[in-house]
Amino acid sequence: MLSVLVTGATGPAGRATAARLAADGHRLALNGTDPARLDAGARNLGLPPDRSLVAPGDLTDPAAAREVARAVEQAFGRIDLVAHLVGGWAGGTAVADLDHDEIRRLLDQHLWTTLNVLQAVVPGMRERGYGRLVAVSSPQAATPGPRGASYAIAKSAEEILLRSVAKEGAAEGVTANVLVVRTLDDERSRAERPTANRAGWTTPEEVAEAIAWLASPAAAAVTGAR
Repeated sequence: MLSVLVTGATGPAGRATAARLAADGHRLALNGTDPARLDAGARNLGLPPDRSLVAPGDLTDPAAAREVARAVEQAFGRIDLVAHLVGGWAGGTAVADLDHDEIRRLLDQHLWTTLNVLQAVVPGMRERGYGRLVAVSSPQAATPGPRGASYAIAKSAEEILLRSVAKEGAAEGVTANVLVVRTLDDERSRAERPTANRAGWTTPEEVAEAIAWLASPAAAAVTGAR
C-alpha cells in the first residue's frame, strides 16, 4: 500500500488518477485550492477514513506546500508517490505582445508549484530510500508552436525540475518521470467524434493508468523518462 499525494485532484486527470490508485488499495491525499470540491472528491472515492485525506493548500506558496506535506505525513506516516497534476494554460499571443503577468501566472502554476512540492517531499523520500514523482507535461515544452510561448516556457521549466530530480535521486530509490499529453480528452471526443487529429489525444483514465504503472514495482528502473 502506497501513500499517495494527488495535486490538482479536482481536475479530470486528478479525479481519474485518485480513483485508479484507490482501486489499487493505496492511501490517497487529495490536494487543491477548493476544500468543498476536495471533500466531494474524497466522498466519491468511498474510502475508509484511514485511507483518505483532504489536504487543501495553494502550492504556489512554499509554506503551504510544506504544510500539505506535513499533513499527509502525519496522517499516513510518509509520502511514497506524488502525482502532480496542477493544470493551467494560456495562449494566443505572439512573443512580441506577451503580457509579463501571463508568464508569471503560468510559471506559478507549473514551475513554482512543482518546485515547492519537490522541496517539501523529496527530502523525506531520499531519507526513506523510496519515492515516485510523476507530472503531466505537453509536447510544447520541447516543440513550441506559434503563440504559445508562455505555456511552453512554464512546462519546459517544470520538466527540467523533474528530470534533474531523477538524476539526483537515482541512487537513493527516488524516481521522477514526465507524461507528455498532447490534449487531455476529458470529453471523450477521440472515441465519440474520431478524426485523424484526435487520434493522439489522451483520456484522463489513460493518464491514470500510466501513473499507476509508474508507481508499480515493474517501473522501478524507469526514471528521467519523458
